Amino acid sequence: MKSVHSIEVDQLSKRVTDSSGTLTLLENISFGVQPGETLAITGRSGSGKSTLLGLMAGLDTPSSGTVRLLGHDIFQMNEEQRAQLRSRHVGFVFQSFQLLPNLTALENVMLPLELAGKPALSDARAMLERVGLSQRMQHYPRTLSGGEQQRVSLARAFVVQPKILFADEPTGSLDAATGEKVIELMFSLHLERQTTLVLVTHDAALASRCSREFRLEPVPVV
Repeated sequence: MKSVHSIEVDQLSKRVTDSSGTLTLLENISFGVQPGETLAITGRSGSGKSTLLGLMAGLDTPSSGTVRLLGHDIFQMNEEQRAQLRSRHVGFVFQSFQLLPNLTALENVMLPLELAGKPALSDARAMLERVGLSQRMQHYPRTLSGGEQQRVSLARAFVVQPKILFADEPTGSLDAATGEKVIELMFSLHLERQTTLVLVTHDAALASRCSREFRLEPVPVV
């Protein structure tokens, strides 16, 4: 009997064309991710790591191939349907934090719940307490350190109780000590919530903490 995956990638390719010709970013990528698994996507710069992550989340569309997310063939869905799927079941953590500067930490964490039409205040407060920011809820991103901003991002990602978390270089903007604290927190939340975790990283130590590593190589230029 075929196992049920949280994510199934099948023969995925991505090509872009400009005035200089066609560039192949990804070619015939296939793999599956089990529920609750931690997968590191690694590779040299230019190997297509972030492109692959964006395709897996349905933030970009492929040239060919399919992605099934929680059983849904996401490229048979329209953009609005993909957005609804993400809002219900997917969390994101980015290198650049991507917090809204005009919202407080609390308001940033409340936002995905409000957009989903769910009660927000109590859950957002509880998540900020969980990530150690109970004293910083009313602070705006510009007044927070990089590590604090990334903890707000983690709280925002996990507050919707996602089945899948995508993280793109989550420690890339942080010093080593701060990055280690953020990673400890992210893996702790992953274990508590049994979230499927897929992360892009250049950090070999971070990749080694995942249950599996998928290494990409740049597609040779013909």
